[in-house]
Amino acid sequence: MATTSWNKRLAATVGKWSGSRAEGEVASYPGSKFSDLPAYKSLKNWESVGNMFGVKSPFFRTIEEAHGNFTTIKGEEKLNFAWCDYLGLNQEPAVAQAMKDAIDRFGPCTSASRMVAGETPLHHELEREISEFLGVDAALLFVSGHAANVSTIGSIMTEDDLIIHDEFVHNSAVIGMRLSRATTINFPHNNFDQLEAILKRERAKHRNCLVIIEGLYSTEGDVTDLPRAIELKERFGSWLMVDDAHGLGVLGKTGRGIAEHAGVDARKIDIWMGTLSKTLASCGGYIAGNSDLISVLKHTAPGFVYSVGLLPAMTAAALAGLRIIKAEPERVAKLHSHGQLFLSLAKERGLNTGICRGYGMMPVIAGDVLKAVKLWHGVFAGGVNPSLIIYPGVPLKAGRLRFFLTSAHTEAQIKQALDVTAAEMAKL
Repeated sequence: MATTSWNKRLAATVGKWSGSRAEGEVASYPGSKFSDLPAYKSLKNWESVGNMFGVKSPFFRTIEEAHGNFTTIKGEEKLNFAWCDYLGLNQEPAVAQAMKDAIDRFGPCTSASRMVAGETPLHHELEREISEFLGVDAALLFVSGHAANVSTIGSIMTEDDLIIHDEFVHNSAVIGMRLSRATTINFPHNNFDQLEAILKRERAKHRNCLVIIEGLYSTEGDVTDLPRAIELKERFGSWLMVDDAHGLGVLGKTGRGIAEHAGVDARKIDIWMGTLSKTLASCGGYIAGNSDLISVLKHTAPGFVYSVGLLPAMTAAALAGLRIIKAEPERVAKLHSHGQLFLSLAKERGLNTGICRGYGMMPVIAGDVLKAVKLWHGVFAGGVNPSLIIYPGVPLKAGRLRFFLTSAHTEAQIKQALDVTAAEMAKL
């Protein structure tokens, strides 16, 4: 009887798709088109708005050449502030040479997972030196920073667990939360009183609890209150994960990140996430922490187990970059000096830098989407190439240009960028 009932319901549903049909006739199904997807329709809506106001898309520009602090786009040289080359390592000959040497020794690709294809000594050296630099037991390399977050959160958390996160954490963390099926709650940006209230209300209902924050927030340019986060996670028996993708090489006197900046023991944080594609002039990501965590991930994280090992050239580049940071801490001091200069000059010119603290990433907030896009086009036409971020990357009325400073920029170049930006802002 149950089977008959199910078949009737199925037939009724198929009938809605295919219309009425004679008994025994094969059902037809509606055709599926990618153009019917909400995402496609949203893209077309944005294009229509842009066309209405005569504003072209600023995204997916082709970089024809990069040299020093400049890029060539459509044959025109632009002063570049769009790359997260915080310590200028992307311009460092020793990094490029390390990549070439790695290709000569191992070839361009490892071709399969490290678990089955084997590992290179470079993988072990970089993992060891990252963990030592951060001050924790061990680290594990991933071919993508995004995959590192997704795989780690998706592997260690389950539907029995609770994840509480700052509202501004990166998309990669959000996707990892969805994969985990854990109960997920966000709290207002850097509002640790709200985090405490959520922990009091919800922690006891779940087996494990993970709190996720960032060290240096890449859209706001501000830092987290790490000591407060540690106190709360310890009091409520939770794990703390810090995404310090933009903190490595940027925060702290010697660039060791938010732990050094805050003056706390890095081992008090359960999970460190970082990227190789920002300061370290490479590609990929890592998770670092105690040896138990790394052992679990090494055998279960799908983004590691089922993915090709980090390419030898990428591994060698990051390793060379990390060694330069350790040998030349003056690069970090120079970056900090540039950040404070940017903030003071921006204030003089009446530009809104929000809650930025002056470490590496500098926002200039324009307002709504159209205003932000127009500002970017004006600045770009003026010979400066910043990064643009608009909704949904930031709130709808908080579109902004992001200037990624490097230790290799000059004070004159920073002043030039702000002069151009202030002039274009005045036109709006």
